[in-house]
Amino acid sequence: MEQKRKLKFLFLVLFILSLDFLTKYLTHHNIAFYPYGSIPVFENFLGINFSISHVTNRGGPWGMISSHHDVLVILRIFAIVCLSIYLFFFNDIAFRRGPLCMIIAGALGNVIDSFIYGHVIDMIHFIFWGYSFPVFNVADASIFLGVAALLLNGVYVKLVSKKDTESSHQDIL
Repeated sequence: MEQKRKLKFLFLVLFILSLDFLTKYLTHHNIAFYPYGSIPVFENFLGINFSISHVTNRGGPWGMISSHHDVLVILRIFAIVCLSIYLFFFNDIAFRRGPLCMIIAGALGNVIDSFIYGHVIDMIHFIFWGYSFPVFNVADASIFLGVAALLLNGVYVKLVSKKDTESSHQDIL
């Protein structure tokens, strides 16, 4: 990957990390733990509630595997290293670079949290029509959006290649 592109993607990673760190820092130092310090942003907007809440998470997504915190940190670091190696040495598809950087930045943000606080700080809390969605943070959102972009692109590429294959078969007939 050329130097200018590397700087763009480094900037993306640093931007996500900075936003993640800032939101976690502000939450940790200014909002009491949930449910006492929750700050409503909006309530009952089309049945959706959104608040900023201070929640800690020693596990993975939705607090899973919280009893194996150290293993999760090691797995996250391993994923960061593998994705970084793939991104810089093996990825030849330009579209994948942005989403991979988002995933790497999100994983880094949560690893940094684990080293600083001993857990991950979550604060974004939605309640959809009475269902309380698990609280998450900027790093989690970055990982989710990166994975979603890769999956949607994969579906798009598959549909386009299928359409091209069908049209080439029609040309033969």
